[in-house]
Amino acid sequence: MIPEEVADWVKAIGCAVTICDTDGRILYMNDRARLTYIKHGNLIGHNLFACHNERSQAIIHRLLENGGTNTYTVTKNGIQKLIFQTAWRRDGQVAGLAEISIPLPADMPHYDRDKQ
Repeated sequence: MIPEEVADWVKAIGCAVTICDTDGRILYMNDRARLTYIKHGNLIGHNLFACHNERSQAIIHRLLENGGTNTYTVTKNGIQKLIFQTAWRRDGQVAGLAEISIPLPADMPHYDRDKQ
């Protein structure tokens, strides 16, 4: 059994976490995700396809159909972020997508562990 304080780690982590089901309906947004989209109101229960362009929708559909991940960086409001989207599973079947948006510091170090 996972202790409650560990199970609830995602609520206040320093990055935005959004979870949707296989229909694209938003099931969960942590505090950071809700703050990111506060001007749009409460998005829980809304369909995320409505706020994505055709190219993004195709990627989301592919991830929902086949599983897998999609990772990229983006700059928004002057902040560079790493976006990690991945299928989540229930009983071995794709149950939806999780998106983690991590703000990246401008002076973030990079370590090449292959050369150490």
